[in-house]
Amino acid sequence: MSTLTGRLGRHQHLLLALLSAWLILTSPWVHMFRRIPGNAGFLDYSHIVLGLVASLLAITFTISCTRLGRWRLYFPWLSGELGQVARDLRGLANREVPTAEGGGLFALFEGLLLLALLATALTGLAWLLTQGSAEAVGWRYNHVLAARGMAVMLVLHIVSVSLHLLDFIRE
Repeated sequence: MSTLTGRLGRHQHLLLALLSAWLILTSPWVHMFRRIPGNAGFLDYSHIVLGLVASLLAITFTISCTRLGRWRLYFPWLSGELGQVARDLRGLANREVPTAEGGGLFALFEGLLLLALLATALTGLAWLLTQGSAEAVGWRYNHVLAARGMAVMLVLHIVSVSLHLLDFIRE
């Protein structure tokens, strides 16, 4: 069962990466404010449809990442276990790449990315559900903020993975 869960998690991860990249890269051309405009085009509708798929994946991926106590890995600050994060930060001062295991700095980045992904998904869903109302503008604003935070965390995640790959190749 755990191999099935692991395989499912890898597929969810890949799909979320591809969907997130598409949604972020095409978002400057999405023109929705209070509601879906009457002249909405391909990018507007693809943002809605792919955003709905990404939202479902974000929820299920977060559940698969955090079940069976694994939430401590991604959210060490929730359990007060910041020792590895502190060691990783001290190591960075000595030009050492943080470790990939044990709830350290890179796992903290992954956890923050998960939270930003969820916030982006939930605010996008809230915007869609409230479109046409006065609340829609506020949800859109929150969605844009969450998406920008997610983009920053995504870049940190990519840098973290790249550093690990470089470290792996050196060995």
